[in-house]
Amino acid sequence: MEVLAGLPEGSTRVVVGEYETDDDPGRVDRDAVWAFLSTEAYWNGSRTRAGFEAQLAASRRQVGAYRRDTGELVGFARAVTDDVTFGYLADVFVLRSARGAGLGKALVEAMLDGPGRIRWVLFTDDAHDLYTRYGFAPPGDTCLVRRPVTASAAGVRPPGNAT
Repeated sequence: MEVLAGLPEGSTRVVVGEYETDDDPGRVDRDAVWAFLSTEAYWNGSRTRAGFEAQLAASRRQVGAYRRDTGELVGFARAVTDDVTFGYLADVFVLRSARGAGLGKALVEAMLDGPGRIRWVLFTDDAHDLYTRYGFAPPGDTCLVRRPVTASAAGVRPPGNAT
């Protein structure tokens, strides 16, 4: 992999064979990311396009993977982090046509680049071999996850209701 110069200030572009990764959020083809998430991603759930746009706006970092000859987006990842101790890796994908070229590794490496003190989490049903290479493991006994359910379905009283 080769890091390229001559990018917008603070941006990093890495060549991966006939592809490249780039962390310039202005280059991300939002329509292409949404097309994948809304039709192929098992984790998309009930997310709407408006919700997706809000998530991108709130994401600390976005990295795209692109064909070098056409600039077409073929992969993506984003992160939500406080840049101190916690980070959430989300929406990682590589299109089937570009798989096997090392882009999954390149995307994860680009996302995890930075302070090693951040505890990264992600939720995934696949690519466990990829993520374990980067230190991801099942949570320990100190980890609890609240699933996205309504308060009434969880048997929890709404905030402010003391009765």
